[in-house]
Amino acid sequence: MILNIRRWYHARLSLLLESILIGVITGLVIAGFRYSMSVIDTLRGKFYVLLMEVSSNWLSLWTAVLMGIGFFLGWIGTVRPMVKGGGIPQIKNPKFRQPSMDWLIDLPLKFLTTILTLGSGLSLGKCGPAVQMGSYIGKGVLSIFPRKDEAQRDALISGSAAAGFAAVFNAPMSGILFVVEELRIPLSPMFLGCVMSAVTAADLTSAYYLKSGPLFDFTRISVLPVHLIPWIVLLGVVSAAMGDIFKRSLYLSLNLYDRFHIPPLFRPLIPLMISVVLGLFCFDITGGGYELINSLLRQERTAGLIGLLLAGKILFTALCAGSGAPGGLFFPILACGALTGSGLGRVLALFGVIGEGYVHSFMILGIAAFFTTVLKAPLTGMILILEMSGTINHLGTLVPVCLASFITSELIQSRPVNEVLLERMLRTK
Repeated sequence: MILNIRRWYHARLSLLLESILIGVITGLVIAGFRYSMSVIDTLRGKFYVLLMEVSSNWLSLWTAVLMGIGFFLGWIGTVRPMVKGGGIPQIKNPKFRQPSMDWLIDLPLKFLTTILTLGSGLSLGKCGPAVQMGSYIGKGVLSIFPRKDEAQRDALISGSAAAGFAAVFNAPMSGILFVVEELRIPLSPMFLGCVMSAVTAADLTSAYYLKSGPLFDFTRISVLPVHLIPWIVLLGVVSAAMGDIFKRSLYLSLNLYDRFHIPPLFRPLIPLMISVVLGLFCFDITGGGYELINSLLRQERTAGLIGLLLAGKILFTALCAGSGAPGGLFFPILACGALTGSGLGRVLALFGVIGEGYVHSFMILGIAAFFTTVLKAPLTGMILILEMSGTINHLGTLVPVCLASFITSELIQSRPVNEVLLERMLRTK
């Protein structure tokens, strides 16, 4: 009897059931995480409107609160290094997959610190932390139901990472492609089965508690005609250049924090103090970028203003990420891509090359092209846009723009950002 139970446990069917369990738990955690973030983002927007109307005493109090949050984030990053940063370089570290009980401490800390970071207005995203939290859930299940086979452990942890990605974006297919392109684990039927099971369970669970369907409503945006392909290719080239600037700004920020010997305890204080000024005078730059992308659909902005927002978003994101504050890069990447596409589209419309109705189409393509450049994950970028937009109409134009962006980034030798961050992390340790 015992022997039969052991054989069943080590069979592939048990792996799929375990992946479903991991996906359900991940979906519940990420649903709570997303709901908390949506409430805090709404309150933060109302709070800054209130700050501009009340006395300076409230502003002083808010600054003091942010200073306390900054010290707490810096202290957590010192005592629990795996909690700081985006989370994806951490799970790419081979040591992350070794059995340990760190998940029991780091999972709730990652949840709390990311909410504090993003709720304070730093230009960071929630996808990287969601992927890391999903991976911690996978490690937690493995600590309860241990497996000796390394391939099985890798499949379960990869499935849990994909589940976190899918749950935060409502994008199950993108979650599968993300672990294939980003984690680069050898494909096998067992691996794909675990990933697909975890992703499906996480997506359905989070959708049950939150709004299901695409994050953005791009269904009414016109599809670019074929004769505009040269300008679509140009957008890919421009996105590659801007994406490389984005990465170089991040690396420069990391180097400057080190060069000036700023203790890790005080580093989160710098972007938090700057976030107060930006929150009062340029609120669009703060936060991950979800509202900024939506605002590009609602408001008509000039090319010059879009350029200023893009420059500010890149610089502030670099400053925030370089500080080591918990938070990812995905939503800032999407926002910068949207600004790049909108800016070029607005310039082309100004000179009569394209119609005004196609500016938003360039915004969609810019998101995918920028994503492709920064992460070197073109398939994930294309499918993510399709899943987030709720339509496949733009697939024909997504392929050439992502291809042009990928080729250009290869020509200028622009490496994937998470690969560089992982090397820096290992070198520092």
